[in-house]
Amino acid sequence: MNAALITSPAGVMAALIGVVAFWFWLERQSRWRIFEFLPPLIFIYATPVLLSNTGVIPHQSAAYDFLRQYGLPVFIVLMLIKVDVMGAVRIMGKGVFVMLIGSLGVVLGGVIAYLLGRSMDIGNFFPLAADSWRAFGTLAGSWIGGTGNMTAAHAALEGSAEHLTMAAAADQMVYLVWLPILLGCKAFADRFNRWARVPADRVERMEKAAAEFGGKEQAPSMIELLYLALLAIGCTWLSMGLADRLPPVVLGGATVITASTWLILLVTTLGLLASMTPARKLPAAQSIAMVIIYVYVARVGATMDLRDADWANMGAFVMMAYVWIFIHGAFVLAGAWLFRVDVHTLAIASAANIGGAASAPIVAAHHRESLVPAAILMALIGYAAGNYLAILTGRLGQLLSG
Repeated sequence: MNAALITSPAGVMAALIGVVAFWFWLERQSRWRIFEFLPPLIFIYATPVLLSNTGVIPHQSAAYDFLRQYGLPVFIVLMLIKVDVMGAVRIMGKGVFVMLIGSLGVVLGGVIAYLLGRSMDIGNFFPLAADSWRAFGTLAGSWIGGTGNMTAAHAALEGSAEHLTMAAAADQMVYLVWLPILLGCKAFADRFNRWARVPADRVERMEKAAAEFGGKEQAPSMIELLYLALLAIGCTWLSMGLADRLPPVVLGGATVITASTWLILLVTTLGLLASMTPARKLPAAQSIAMVIIYVYVARVGATMDLRDADWANMGAFVMMAYVWIFIHGAFVLAGAWLFRVDVHTLAIASAANIGGAASAPIVAAHHRESLVPAAILMALIGYAAGNYLAILTGRLGQLLSG
């Protein structure tokens, strides 16, 4: 469209926030079962695609630039200051290592699936486009951490809107298959635990540690909100200044660390350092972070031009994503056997990767409701590692494909 109905940056921002608010309101008010299979995230992404491609909002706006430049790094800081590695280890024990092995499976599985897709030649669907490593890195962010890591990796790898569309589509299509597997494996708990040589008192010890974990957050005070704002904006300012001064890194003739990549790596590191200080106790950081990231997802959807989409490449990507997820599954199974971890922990560890903070508590509640707090902590560890490992996944695919 040559001219959009809404062109003002303030109007565009209001439209994006309105889309996010509407879908969460509809989920809460209607309680439709469709949201159990297709979470609001999908509609939050798809609605601005429709709005921008029908001329309601533009494909380009100063509002989008602002969210990309400032919104994403602020989100990363706010999310990562809540990471509590030792809290998760106290409850889940070696289960944390199973989750990290699953993260390694996502990295290696993503590279293998990308190279396999590039080498195949089947009709019009293969091989994958040469720059699909950006989509693999983007999806790796979601499968190691969550939505925030997916958008951060997408920005760091300088992906297009189409790459995020590919990642989001594959994420949900695989999720529809993988989540029932994680929930259903509870029925095989006894046989699995015998196979994995799980100590008889492991589950009891986990539940006892979970019962000692801290309670809910209190409502933030004005001064606590000011502290959060200072921390998030200060880390963003410092990271942007350093990213502009650091040189790009070139390997094998390919630029693997650009200014965008430096920014994500720096702000992630500063956020993790802040989590080791009393700042971790500041309330409301995660809630504010999730508001920002959902608006950012809507922003990416608005920049998607359907006229430029390569649907065959998207289909090939989704097919390779199913190969990818079973490589991850093999890794978590191996980790469970190696560390003698029960099936409940295995399911939570995989959900903390593949589903993130949204799905890990659901899986935990189905297996052992007392482990829900630990599931959230494990998902936050995924957030901590997700940006680094997702960028690594994409860049490895770039380098190995030549």
